Amino acid sequence: MTAETTAERMRSHLSALRPTQLEIRDDSRHHAGHAGAENGGHYKITIISEAFHGLPPLQRHRLVHEALAPLMGHEIHALAIKAGTP
Repeated sequence: MTAETTAERMRSHLSALRPTQLEIRDDSRHHAGHAGAENGGHYKITIISEAFHGLPPLQRHRLVHEALAPLMGHEIHALAIKAGTP
């Protein structure tokens, strides 16, 4: 049995937003050695969900951060988000 990766845990948490498209890119290798990097990885996500319909970008990002809150600060150090609707 293999250990679940951070990206897999992220995907699981984000499933609550019912994404029709979800891409998670781990850019941690580009940030190795800088302050804070030992407290989690650097990720870029693109998420498309009907849950974002009618919401401005800041609210969309808040929903993503709320979904990933259990991972922030120890598995996720930095997060870039592109959130849209279908």
